Amino acid sequence: MTDVELPITDHLAELRGRIAWVVGSWFLCAAASYAWAEDIFAFLLAPALGALGGEASLQSIAPTEIFFTYIKCALLAGFIFSLPMFFWQAWAFIAPGLYEGEKRFVLPFVFCSTALFGGGAIFGYSIVFPIVFEFFNSFSNEFVISAWTMREVFSLTTRLFLAFGIAFELPLVVFFLAMAGIVTARQMLSFTPYMVLVVFILAAMLTPPDVVSQFFLAIPMMALYLLGVGAAFLVDRKKAAEEEAEETSELTTSD
Repeated sequence: MTDVELPITDHLAELRGRIAWVVGSWFLCAAASYAWAEDIFAFLLAPALGALGGEASLQSIAPTEIFFTYIKCALLAGFIFSLPMFFWQAWAFIAPGLYEGEKRFVLPFVFCSTALFGGGAIFGYSIVFPIVFEFFNSFSNEFVISAWTMREVFSLTTRLFLAFGIAFELPLVVFFLAMAGIVTARQMLSFTPYMVLVVFILAAMLTPPDVVSQFFLAIPMMALYLLGVGAAFLVDRKKAAEEEAEETSELTTSD
């Protein structure tokens, strides 16, 4: 860990610079993605159209709705493609406060965090989204016909997409809490009953007000939390072995 403490103004200046890199890469990726905005929109809305069935299509009820929805598609794609830059800059910002041995985790951190976000988004898109939209469409009857607007469906899809992507970062958070020595694996394991409540509350906040999407988000989150606890046990074991080796070395030196 570095012994040089920088003034708060230097930290803020560095933070501004790294945020500028993140925002710049986001908008650059979004601008490049706009050429395929219609294809991105079709990909994102496939589960909803599949639930509606047949030759169903979405509605546009405002003159600017299609244009601004395509811009949002490009921004979403740009956000996803710029995630490696976001995680790289986040790690670079905290790296000066880490030990030399911990700094080598930069590439695994960037890769794992990006892969976890992508895995969560793919899991939600391929498994959960069709079930959620089928659930909402099941309320249609002879009196009411579903005529969803592209803005509302895109908004719901984006919300679920980001919710699953962010939720799947949980094992990485648990791992770094253990690596930083803030909590131990045994403490986190003992906290599991309370974590169940926390996870279901978070799932309720991140998803629409329906039991289906909450359940499909909460269950993987609990599994990922336990996976993170398992990784934390490995961290604790490694730290204990290193401390034991250091004590043995000190005893040998003193003799």
